[in-house]
Amino acid sequence: MALTGRAALLAALGSIPVGLLEPSWAGLLAVNGPIALACAVDYALAAPVRSLVLARSGDSSVRLGEPADVHLTVSNPSNRKLRARVRDAWPPSSWVAGTEAAASRHEVVVPAGERRRLTTRLRPTRRGDRRADRVTIRSFGPLGLWARQGSQVVPWTVRVLPPFTSRKHLPSRLARLRELDGRTSLLTRGEGTEFDSLRDYVPGDDTRSIDWRATARRPKVAVRTWRPERDRHILICLDTGRTSAGRVGDSPRLDSSMDAALLLAALATRAGDRVDLLAHDRRPRAQVQGRSAADVLPSFVNAMATLEPELVETDSRTLVSTILRNAPRRSLVVILTSLDAAPIEEGLLPLLPRLTQRHTVLLASVADPHVAAMAASRGSADAVYEAAAATQTQAQRHRTADQLARHGVHVVDATPDTLAPSLADAYLSLKAAGRL
Repeated sequence: MALTGRAALLAALGSIPVGLLEPSWAGLLAVNGPIALACAVDYALAAPVRSLVLARSGDSSVRLGEPADVHLTVSNPSNRKLRARVRDAWPPSSWVAGTEAAASRHEVVVPAGERRRLTTRLRPTRRGDRRADRVTIRSFGPLGLWARQGSQVVPWTVRVLPPFTSRKHLPSRLARLRELDGRTSLLTRGEGTEFDSLRDYVPGDDTRSIDWRATARRPKVAVRTWRPERDRHILICLDTGRTSAGRVGDSPRLDSSMDAALLLAALATRAGDRVDLLAHDRRPRAQVQGRSAADVLPSFVNAMATLEPELVETDSRTLVSTILRNAPRRSLVVILTSLDAAPIEEGLLPLLPRLTQRHTVLLASVADPHVAAMAASRGSADAVYEAAAATQTQAQRHRTADQLARHGVHVVDATPDTLAPSLADAYLSLKAAGRL
C-alpha cells in the first residue's frame, strides 16, 4: 500500500509496525528513518509560535525623507528556547526601493521566559499613515531541520508628515518682519495701520500723520509713527482638486502648495497674526481653526499629512461659501490653486467679487519650470514647436493672472523651489503697505 510522508514519519516513530509496510517502503525507512526521527524531534523542540507575546513601541510620526524606528518586543513565555526568523511587514511605501528585505527581516534568539527587542527602521517615501501589517515568525528547532511558523497582527501606525523644506527661508523673512514691525532701528515712517509712537515733526513727513491733540500739549509739532497691525486673520486655502494632482518635477503640485502654506503660517504666527487652514475640493477635506501660536504649525503639519489630491473638479461655489463662513471679519485669504484658464474663468472668477469686497485675496500657483525651459529651446524643428507651445502656455497664464489682478487679487506664480519664499514676500509686502 502507498503511504504518505506523514505515515512514513509515524512508522519511523514506531506508530506503524514496519512489517506491515511494503518492501520498498521498509527499505526506504531503514535509510531515512533516522532523518525523519531527527526532524520530528527538532519540530517538537521548536518553541511554539502561538504562545509568543508581541508588542510595539517607537516612533509614531516622522517627516517625509527621515527615518523612523519601530521596536517589536518578542516575549517567550514557553519553556523552550526560541530560535526564529522574523519578518515585520509594512506597506511598500514605507521603504526606499530595494531596502525592504534588509530592514524588515530579523534573526532572534529568546531564551525561555525572556524577551528581546527588534528594531525595524522605516524610511517612508510618501506622506500619510503607514500601518503595520503582519509579523511572521518562523521558529526553528535546535538542529534547524524543521520549523513552526505563524503570523500575528500587532497594530502600529506611523504618520508621515510633510517635510517643510522651505524652513530654510524663515530666518531671512523674520529679519525683514522685525524691520517692518519696529523691532529694530529701521522703522519705516507712515506705513502700517497700528499706532506705534509719537515723535517730532521733520520736513518731508506726511502732514496727515500730525497728531494735533498731542501737538497742543507739546512745544513742537508731533507726528504719529505706525507699524503693521498685529492679530490679523489669515485663512490659507489649499485646493485639493484634480489640478493639484499634476506633477511638477518629482512631486504633485499639492506638496509644493503645502510647503508654501507652512512657511507662510510660521511667518504669520511670528508676526502675531491668527492663521487658519482649509483644504477643499468638492467638500472640506481638512480644517484647522482657532489654534494658539505655538500649536498652529504642528496642527497644520498633522492635518496635511493625510491629504491627497482628489481626481474631481473643485467646486468653487462651495469653496467661496466655506471661506466666507470661516472668515466673517476682514481677513487675508490665500488660495493655493492652479492658474489654468478653464478652472479659473469658469469656476473662481465669477465668484471673486463676493470675496474681494470683504477680504484681501492672494492667489498662489505652482508654475512648471520645464515650460520655461521649453520656451527657450531652439536648434531643431521639434524644439521650435515645443517653444511655441510653451510660449502659448505662458501667455495664457499671464492673461489669467491679469484677469485676477483686475478683480483686485494679488497673484504669485512661481516654480516649486521659489513658491514658498515668493508667497512669504508677498505677505510681507502687503503687511508693509498696510493692506492687512
